[in-house]
Amino acid sequence: MSARESIIPVFVPHLGCPNDCVFCNQRRISGAQQPATAQTVKEAIKQAAALPRNGAKRQLAFYGGSFTAIPAAEQTDLLSAAREALDRGEIDAIRLSTRPDAIDAAVLKRLRDYGVETVELGAQSMDDEVLLLSGRGHRAEDVESASQQIKAAGFRLILQMMTGLPGDTDERSLETARRIAALKPDGVRIYPTVIVRDTALYDLWRAGRYQEHTVEDAVRCCAKLLPVFEEAGIPVIRLGLNPTDELSGGDAAGGAYHPALGELVKSRIMLEKARQLLKGTPPGSAVVLAVAPGRISQMVGQHRENIRRLCAMFGLRSLKVAGKPLKNDEIEIVSVEIPEKI
Repeated sequence: MSARESIIPVFVPHLGCPNDCVFCNQRRISGAQQPATAQTVKEAIKQAAALPRNGAKRQLAFYGGSFTAIPAAEQTDLLSAAREALDRGEIDAIRLSTRPDAIDAAVLKRLRDYGVETVELGAQSMDDEVLLLSGRGHRAEDVESASQQIKAAGFRLILQMMTGLPGDTDERSLETARRIAALKPDGVRIYPTVIVRDTALYDLWRAGRYQEHTVEDAVRCCAKLLPVFEEAGIPVIRLGLNPTDELSGGDAAGGAYHPALGELVKSRIMLEKARQLLKGTPPGSAVVLAVAPGRISQMVGQHRENIRRLCAMFGLRSLKVAGKPLKNDEIEIVSVEIPEKI
């Protein structure tokens, strides 16, 4: 939650989903056990009203299910409760998540009539084989069609993708990122695959028919994806599942679950940039690098991992990181103290 946007989440686990994707158990992922009702919406808004706004844009967000695939009457009940709060000025916007194959002109008209501003699509992959093996029930062309319709209708578009799904590879994920970037969404969420209990993927993993997409796998893969979106000017607004008590308490049985996955990925990107910058540095040197003050921890790495790895790669005597007013993830060499020859 940023100073500019404040989200009021309302979870609608599995509502509207025509099938169960192999990776999905929304009740365990979201921590929400009961489907939302109009009363759920009203209570969530009432609780949020007691909190100071601090200049933030307050958005009611329907998460967890395929909102536009649920019966139209149920959509209307939920949207009506949200629209009433919007008209009273208690919230500033409405957003929701849905499937690419649950978008058409009639659906978009309904959303527009009730004041919805942002539509998030679970693309997950742009590779048809990966989508098939994951039980998604739609194709990549459905993502492209739905995205084009949403943008043409004037909504903000957020696209979600996953890495490490059955049949996926780093190369396929990279191609998915490129194809998603070409659709010019207003933002992207990246969710490396987590093995959640009580899912088909959990059973496949236990049977040895699915190879776990580890935290290290996700960090390596996502470090290649982030630059694709950065170069396209598309913000990555989430990387990794939002930590919950349920996932941290054991519902995440394996896979790429880490409460600070985004930081690990950014740190890996900084490591690679520093590695390129330090090529040719004489062994035994003492080096000082400069990064933006807010990037120092990413450059140093968790438990000083980047410092240790760079010192080992180049045989450095020491490596220090200083803060300097640089842009984003820029890195500069401040000094290199080369050992004297005997």
